[in-house]
Amino acid sequence: MPKIRVLVVDDSATVRMHLVNILSGDPEIEVAGEAEDGKSAIEQCQRLRPDVITMDMMLPVMTGLAATEYIMAYRPTPILIVSASVNRGELFRTYEALAAGAVDVLEKPAGTEADGIWEGRFIATVKMVSRIKVITHPRGRLADQTRSRASAPLLEPRPSGVRIDRKFELVAIGASTGGPNAIVEILRALPAGFGLPIVFVLHINEPFGTAFADWLDGQAGRPVDHARDGDPIASAAGRVVMAPPGRHLTVRDSRFRLTVDPERHSCRPSVDVLFESIAAQRGPSTIGCLLTGMGRDGATGLLKMREAGAMTIAQDEATSIIYGMPREAALLGAAVQILRLDEIAPRLVSLEASNRERSP
Repeated sequence: MPKIRVLVVDDSATVRMHLVNILSGDPEIEVAGEAEDGKSAIEQCQRLRPDVITMDMMLPVMTGLAATEYIMAYRPTPILIVSASVNRGELFRTYEALAAGAVDVLEKPAGTEADGIWEGRFIATVKMVSRIKVITHPRGRLADQTRSRASAPLLEPRPSGVRIDRKFELVAIGASTGGPNAIVEILRALPAGFGLPIVFVLHINEPFGTAFADWLDGQAGRPVDHARDGDPIASAAGRVVMAPPGRHLTVRDSRFRLTVDPERHSCRPSVDVLFESIAAQRGPSTIGCLLTGMGRDGATGLLKMREAGAMTIAQDEATSIIYGMPREAALLGAAVQILRLDEIAPRLVSLEASNRERSP
């Protein structure tokens, strides 16, 4: 079986040596090359054609973000961000890189971890990332893509054949690996007048989840914030509410509730926990969307939402970075519709429009 060929990118010779030594110690991995800046990373990616790139964000000559955007536009390669989270600016660059097509993120070792813990996570994550078939992201070719997208008309959704005879009051979204890009794409495609509250759970490694809501607030065209325990759901109309790191998000008695109950599927927050609470409390008046991600979190919860009368949507295989969570939902029959990523926002718009059609 061919070895996984990895390109290690970091401006620190000490850090590069440490990462190279870890990777070289695994018999299934081969270090294909090293780069100390973003420009060199692009050149070596094109020449060496690695299976995986580990990418730092803070690089000389060309930043890790710029290199990621270029690589994903011209030579798509699975990228694992290995970076520090020492300041807000670096966190925001990490989110931008994930939105540009990087697959996952891992914080650099702090030096306080028990022997072998970080190294084991690093190797496991590199192997996971190597199995992902990435797609071209034209962001690096189109500098004005965000501006043009904002003024572009919404695509018309395909006829669903699903009869809508209820009023919707809440949209719930769950995502994991590949989720930052998927969530950004959906929110950017919604018109400014879209008024339904949107609540979502995203699996993102800590401490990188801390400032994600703040970054998304500047990308989504609508206010984004972490959920606060006890806030009325109605107060989130026209807004986006994210489950905070390390807390399960539920709905109860028309309010958001946060808990530190045990993890589900090794996750807290868990998509299943959110979806199941919505099914029990508000079933037919809700829309559930399960997006790209590894594992099965959210699949059972989406099924319970469907059984409770909700409209349920799963992202399709072709547009999922990892067709894990939505695949499990599809196998359970949890999704009323399976849609491409670019079809989900138009579908949400049409469902909200059905509310107005039934209003006096």
